[in-house]
Amino acid sequence: MAAGVISGLNVAYQLEGPIGAPVVMFGNGLATAIAMWQPQAEHLTGRYRVLRYDIRGHGGTAASPAPYTLEQLADDAAALLEFLGIGRAAYVGLSLGGEIGQVLAVRHAARVERLVLCDTTLRNRRSMWTARIAAVEAEGLEPQLEPAMERWFTPRFRLGHPALVEAMRRMVRATSVEGYLGCAMAMRDARLEPLAGRISQPALVVTGEKDLSTPPDEAGLLHRAIAGSQLAVIEDAAHLPNIEQETRFNALIDEFLATQAEPPCPTTP
Repeated sequence: MAAGVISGLNVAYQLEGPIGAPVVMFGNGLATAIAMWQPQAEHLTGRYRVLRYDIRGHGGTAASPAPYTLEQLADDAAALLEFLGIGRAAYVGLSLGGEIGQVLAVRHAARVERLVLCDTTLRNRRSMWTARIAAVEAEGLEPQLEPAMERWFTPRFRLGHPALVEAMRRMVRATSVEGYLGCAMAMRDARLEPLAGRISQPALVVTGEKDLSTPPDEAGLLHRAIAGSQLAVIEDAAHLPNIEQETRFNALIDEFLATQAEPPCPTTP
C-alpha cells in the first residue's frame, strides 16, 4: 500500500504489475476499500498494471468535510492518474465507483481508454439516500452493516462464506462516517442521465442477476443510454459479483480488456 497527497488529501493506493503494461484502474463502492478488488488484482497483475485506490473518506484515504460531489470524486481519480504519471487507463468501477466512472469518462475523457460499469445506475433514488443519510447521521454505520451484507451477497453466499462476509463487515466499520456521508450525498445529488449519451469510450455494463440495489433493469437502462455499450448479467450474484462470482466476472473483464482499441500511454514507475 502506498499513499500520496492528491487533491489536498492523503490518498491510499496500490499499483501492481509490469511497468509499461496497459493500466486498469479500479474504483470501489460505498463503504468498501481497495481489498474489494483483490480477486481481480490477483487475476490481472501478470498482464496489466493494476491501480486500486481508496475513494475519498474510505479505507486509508482521508475524509474531507461533507458533502462531496461526483465531479469532485472524478477529479480525485484523474488527479491520482496525473500524480502517478499515467496518461490513460481502462477504468472499472462498481456502484459508487461506477457513478464516478461515468463522470470521469466525460469530464476527463482523455484519461479513460475504456470503461466497465458494474452494479451501478444513471438515476439515484433521492428519497432513499436522504433517509439513509439521516440514519447514519443519527446512529453511525453499525446499523447499516447487516442491510449492506444482505444487499451485497445472496443468502447462499453469505451462509457459505462467513469469514469473507465478516471481512466485509470490518471494511464497512473502517469507513469514515464523514466519508460515507460525503459520498452518499454525492450519489443523492447526482444527475447522471444527461452524461450517459456523451460517453464515447467502449463500455461494458455488468450487473448481478440478483442485485437488489441496482437490479438488471437499471443496468439495461444504462446500457441503452451508452451508445455501442455491451451488457452482461451474472447469474447467482447480488451487488458484488466481482466477489460472489469472481471467475465469471474475471472472464468478462478479460474479454473486454483484450479488445483495446489502441496502445496505452506509457507510465512512469
